[in-house]
Amino acid sequence: MPVELPKVFALPCGVDFARELVRGLVDRLGDAPPEEMAQTLLFLNSGRMQRRVREEFDRLGTRFLPRLHLVTDLSRFPVPGLPPAAPPLRRKLELARLVDQLARGLPAFETGSGIFTLTDSLAALMDEMHSEGVAPEALERLDIRDSHAEHWRQSLQFIRIVSQFFAADSDPHPEMRQRRVIEHLAHSWAEMPNPPRVIVAGSTGSRGATRLLMQAVATLPEGALVLPGYDFDMPKMAWNSLYSGPFPIEDHPQFRFRALLDALSMSTDQVQPWTTATPPAPARNALVSLALRPSPVTDQWMQEGQGLSDLPKACQDITLIEAADPRQEALSLALVLRDAVERGQSAALITPDRMLTRRVTAALDRWGIVPDDSAGLPLALSAPGRLIRHLARLPCAPLTLDALLVVLKHPLVATGGAGRGDHLRFTRDLELKLRRDGPAFPTPQAIQNWAGAVGGDCALWGEWLAGVLAQIAPPTKQPVSAWLETHLALLSGFAAGPAGTVEASELWQAEAGRAAWRVVAELRGAAEEALEVSAGNYADLIDSLLDKGQVRNPLAAHPKVIFLGTLEARVHGADLAILAGLNEKSWPEAPAPDPWLSRQMRLEAGLLVPERQIGLSAHDFQQAIGAPKVVLSRARRDAEAETVPSRWLNRLLNLMEGLPHAQGPEALKAMRARGGKWMAMAQVLEAPTATVPPAPRPAPRPPEDARPRQLSVTAVKTLIRDPYAIYARNVLRLNPLDPLTPEPDPRLRGEALHLVVERFVDAFDPQMTAEDAQALLMQIAEDALTEMISWPSAQRLWLARISRIAPNLVAQEFGRRAEGSPALIETKGGVDLSKLNFRLTAKPDRIDVLQDGSAVVYDYKSGTVPSDAQVALFDKQLPLEAAMITRGAFSELGPRPVAAMRYIRLGGTGECRTLKLAPEDVEETWAKLEALLARYLRRDQGFVPRRALETTRERSDYDQISRFGEWDITDLSVPEDVG
Repeated sequence: MPVELPKVFALPCGVDFARELVRGLVDRLGDAPPEEMAQTLLFLNSGRMQRRVREEFDRLGTRFLPRLHLVTDLSRFPVPGLPPAAPPLRRKLELARLVDQLARGLPAFETGSGIFTLTDSLAALMDEMHSEGVAPEALERLDIRDSHAEHWRQSLQFIRIVSQFFAADSDPHPEMRQRRVIEHLAHSWAEMPNPPRVIVAGSTGSRGATRLLMQAVATLPEGALVLPGYDFDMPKMAWNSLYSGPFPIEDHPQFRFRALLDALSMSTDQVQPWTTATPPAPARNALVSLALRPSPVTDQWMQEGQGLSDLPKACQDITLIEAADPRQEALSLALVLRDAVERGQSAALITPDRMLTRRVTAALDRWGIVPDDSAGLPLALSAPGRLIRHLARLPCAPLTLDALLVVLKHPLVATGGAGRGDHLRFTRDLELKLRRDGPAFPTPQAIQNWAGAVGGDCALWGEWLAGVLAQIAPPTKQPVSAWLETHLALLSGFAAGPAGTVEASELWQAEAGRAAWRVVAELRGAAEEALEVSAGNYADLIDSLLDKGQVRNPLAAHPKVIFLGTLEARVHGADLAILAGLNEKSWPEAPAPDPWLSRQMRLEAGLLVPERQIGLSAHDFQQAIGAPKVVLSRARRDAEAETVPSRWLNRLLNLMEGLPHAQGPEALKAMRARGGKWMAMAQVLEAPTATVPPAPRPAPRPPEDARPRQLSVTAVKTLIRDPYAIYARNVLRLNPLDPLTPEPDPRLRGEALHLVVERFVDAFDPQMTAEDAQALLMQIAEDALTEMISWPSAQRLWLARISRIAPNLVAQEFGRRAEGSPALIETKGGVDLSKLNFRLTAKPDRIDVLQDGSAVVYDYKSGTVPSDAQVALFDKQLPLEAAMITRGAFSELGPRPVAAMRYIRLGGTGECRTLKLAPEDVEETWAKLEALLARYLRRDQGFVPRRALETTRERSDYDQISRFGEWDITDLSVPEDVG
């Protein structure tokens, strides 16, 4: 005898939904034949809910199970005459082709830029239209004359391209097919003399197709709906207020139930409990229900709040953690979870913030606790996913050193053979070579030339790498299939390594590798030749496909610790629920902007409004906070600014503060005190076990025989201003690495300009005209900049600056040639200081010999020219070079007097400035140098860091080694004998 089932049931917030669902079904069919259970169709809302229901049936012992299905599985149900749904990826590429074609003719859209971003947004709209049963004609009928801007009119024109996917002869969209399957089932059930028993459980009916199924099931004689997290405490007036304004209050947690019941012509009080189970905390549920009342009726706080009493008891199992930052929040939650494990309690961390779950996972690792994370690891962040994304981006721009090293150091590269160790060693050597000597944009030929010069196995490695890099396609438009084949060739080449194979590599192995291969295989089967995209758009496509994939943690998870998204809040049956990340833009997340339709247009067309998603998040919050024990957590500040508490948490705290008669402030204080205990433990856990005093300002004193016995005149300035840098470079032999990402920095600009002037001086002919000399200078500059500078923008900018000073430089050169002629250009010389057993070297930019036999020494400055005061105090280069000339430091010149010392500025106006120093000043400078060197050659003299830098903001290459920051420039140095 069939058992009569009422139509709509519900379970209150906080009960174990899966357990009570199974218990209620078993109780109702307790006297029925066993086959009654096996013939029951039970539709559930998620895969995790399905697993929980199976576990609960197993817990009750051996018995027949109902036929369990997911609501989303209906899109794959076989229906006569209804073909399978079109693969989503194939449909996406078809839509992208149409978007690309249409975007070319619209000036508001940049052709070829962001095609797949635009396509994904349009595809999401199309999915929604199919699910809600909204045909394109409904958008055409919208009245936009008065209430909408011209932007929306253009959007409607643009989205007409989706209409062909609604045609009867087109392959059905998955959402469309699901809706047609539901319509078919509803029709067939209605015509059956004895329709089956069908139950839909765990869904709120937020999507159109699901709501259609629930309406059809509710009309069956033995159909039933079991709603999760129904607010039985909400009075009739509050239910009615959900439609009291010009717009439905869809951001309320119970709104979807009201909309469903209206569609079923039922009132809210006709919903019956599915079982007799009571919530773990009925008083807390009543408090939360009042706190979340719709905005138009929040005045009920004052009236209904009088009915609440003893809030400390109602909230005794709530802990509130208001951490200073996300790190403290994560560590506090990890301690809460560890405590639950030690007590043998099950705990569920519920949050939409994936970064927070990763932080908590890292914190739990110190105790060896691996959580069961329902979301797993995003495929895009797995090892194969990262390599796939990196290689997809390589053709988008010229190959840079950092992009190359990211690939070469990836753990899956060169795993197809036995040479992984050699590969890493050669990669390190190549990095040092490219950092030091360039080029800024490595080429296969440059890499092969370097490796060939090294020889041996490195030469074979260089040939392999050059061969793989040569396969990078030029950044032109190609079909997606062509990009994919090039991409796979790069993947195979890098993964195989020298003398290896991709089959033997780790690229497609393990769960992450297999998941990545499925994505690649699906794209290969769906790619169409008609769609040609740029390299950037292809990389965007790869990113979007990998972002949808998830990889389960291969490690065995702890059975008592589970991480859930907010949608799964209704699934857990844990003793402790942690609601984490309770900040605005996190929970709830900020609604994504809609580039196509305004809020009013969506409402008129019957599509989802942004508040609906907020309402679903609110329902998840209300469901989760009803657990036996609850921890609410948020961080008061993130990496950018102060955060705003979640609107639901804010409402709850404000309501409690306003109920002094029910001891609300005292209850809130106790909640914060319980949370403060965990934050205090987190601080203790991170506190260092021993106090390490800050390092003093060093002044190392190496032995005399270890001290430098040779310096250049340019290093004298460093010895005066930052002696520690001389110690680190010349005693410890520590040289700073060049940057990983080369830039056209001032140093490179100075080298390039020096080369330009050197070549110009060498090629200058005093007999040529000024115009010819300027043309010669500009031609030399263009050739030199093209040779040395890899950045076209910097080439053009610096060439323009040279053109501005070219007339001045040429006029000065004619004047200099009338006085004398260049004798030395960039020629190295040196002088021995025999008393000190020391040698001073120099490489002047230019030395001219005048007609009277005296010399003029020049120094080119690409930056600012030092003032006389700076020269007097520390910038001794020109005076010391003059003193060296008088002492015969340059064999080509021999000893001779110096008539002048001049700076030529290769910037600004190109001025030439003569130093106002007499010969006796030069000799005095030399004497001071000898005294300075003698002082630093003694054992008792330390090398103090940052002794006299020009500004406090100036940075030294050796600040980290000297531990600057632990000491201040006002601190006295602490001498220490070393070596």
